[in-house]
Amino acid sequence: MPVVRFTPQLKRFIDTPEVETGAATLRAALDAVFEGHPRLRGYVLDEQGHLRANVVVFIDGRRVLDRVSLDDALQPDSQVYVLQALSGG
Repeated sequence: MPVVRFTPQLKRFIDTPEVETGAATLRAALDAVFEGHPRLRGYVLDEQGHLRANVVVFIDGRRVLDRVSLDDALQPDSQVYVLQALSGG
């Protein structure tokens, strides 16, 4: 089953579980995570349901480029990593 993991930066603000899901797309996998952890949604997605500007997602080591539809396909053994991008100087 695909697994969704969150990097430690988000743990400062909210519980970030590791979730196994039978989802076939990134959107469905994230929705499965948010079902059990609804507050996490606001840290990952904006009001339109798109990835926030400061969030980056990798599926099997490849960065997700479509930040709007989130319809990237997942394989049965996919590893999804949700990261909070760092900025500053």
